Amino acid sequence: MPAPEPIPLAPEPRKPRLPGEVVVRASVDDLIDAIAADLFFQAKACVRAFGDFHLALSGGSTPEPLYRRLMYDPRLREFPWKKTHLWQVDERCVPEDDDRRNWKMIGEILLDHSDIPRGQAHPMPVLEEQGDELYERQLRDALEWREKGHDRLDYVLLGIGADLHTASLFPGSPALDAPPGRLTVFNDGPTVTPPERMTLTYEMLNASRFLGVMVTGQGKREAVSRLAAGPLDPAEAPIAGIRPLGGVLRWYLDAAACPEQAAE
Repeated sequence: MPAPEPIPLAPEPRKPRLPGEVVVRASVDDLIDAIAADLFFQAKACVRAFGDFHLALSGGSTPEPLYRRLMYDPRLREFPWKKTHLWQVDERCVPEDDDRRNWKMIGEILLDHSDIPRGQAHPMPVLEEQGDELYERQLRDALEWREKGHDRLDYVLLGIGADLHTASLFPGSPALDAPPGRLTVFNDGPTVTPPERMTLTYEMLNASRFLGVMVTGQGKREAVSRLAAGPLDPAEAPIAGIRPLGGVLRWYLDAAACPEQAAE
């Protein structure tokens, strides 16, 4: 009897050329494995080096499965939540019980099922008149205990929109030109998807030790293709303004988000 023909293997997804490092996995589950492993490594390393870990997270449906994985994967049981400060990348200016609020999802998953001390959870005070300045003070107060140069966020998880916005930095919006020294600002205007937002600024984001950008699904393929074709003006494509100063920029893409003709 003739030997069975080998089953052809699916081709490995090809990495688009993007600024920084690029990680591509065939499926979202495999991609979440890669992000969780990096996040776990960074958390443990920062706790050893500095005694704590400062993590800033984005909202939305893309990272939600990752946050759930952090809570149930037995390989992540030793994640140092007690030493973790949890921050927000951005937030909508809506009431706390509004389902559009990023913190509602993040809190229900991470705070309700981990042992993060409540004093180390930092939701953005979006309904306070000078909430952006208050959040800046919280960031400075929490980070000033570290040695100069290490007083920055340790891991920031970003995403991108079809318009290439990231955080709540939208094309042509006022937050793109935040004054020097500003870490957090409100953002509104014709190009900002309502409602008004609060967001970390480029200055705060680009000072971070590690910036991860999670991009999944065929709906993001055109955006990734535009980025790979670059260079782009941050005023029109805000994600292009993410340029870490001495930190790591790592893209996490599933195969569906990769342009079909991407080059190695």
